[in-house]
Amino acid sequence: GYKIPVIENLGATLDQFDAIDFSDNEIRKLDGFPLLRRLKTLLMNNNRICRIGENLEQALPSLTELVLTNNNITELGELDPLSTIKSLTYLSILRNPVTNKKHYRLYVIHKVPQVRVLDFQKVKLKERQEAEKMFKGKRGAQLAKDIARRTKTFNPGAGLPTDKKKAGPSPGDVEAIKAAIANATTLAEVERLKGLLQAGQIPGRERKSGPSEDAEEEMEEDVVPNGS
Repeated sequence: GYKIPVIENLGATLDQFDAIDFSDNEIRKLDGFPLLRRLKTLLMNNNRICRIGENLEQALPSLTELVLTNNNITELGELDPLSTIKSLTYLSILRNPVTNKKHYRLYVIHKVPQVRVLDFQKVKLKERQEAEKMFKGKRGAQLAKDIARRTKTFNPGAGLPTDKKKAGPSPGDVEAIKAAIANATTLAEVERLKGLLQAGQIPGRERKSGPSEDAEEEMEEDVVPNGS
């Protein structure tokens, strides 16, 4: 990376790219995009992002894959702006402090229901049902509101590390990489995994279910109607 602190001057690209790689920079806020209708993949790993701008869907209407691995997002409510990007289906927030928050995964599934793969793990039907149950009704709405409210007070630069080490993959990461590629069912999926790995991602990490279970649950998700 070139240690870029902010996203700017992308209008000069004339919207010619399907993917843009901003990895390994010093960016602190995900915003500043002009209208980029073609952009589908945005790699923002290894930055210092702690805030996500509003109305990103207006600038990035076709965004399907967003990689925010290894940044400084600390609160669940900071992820709320992603809910308006209806085309977003692949999302990685690994190695952000927010992933240690209670109800992290269920909250993201609830707030950004269009995402089908979160942190390189497919969102299962049972997870969607659990998220719906947790945040359903007045009590659920209040819980979601309480979680989001914690992020209202923000001091720019406060609590941000001054230096981040770019660690290479651990032995466990290597095994996760091998498992993810081995479980890929199409050449396109293998190529996508390889591309993400080059961007510093670890697909398949913490994966607990085999491909047969994934296929079974995907079929179940397709045939079971949405609950009220």
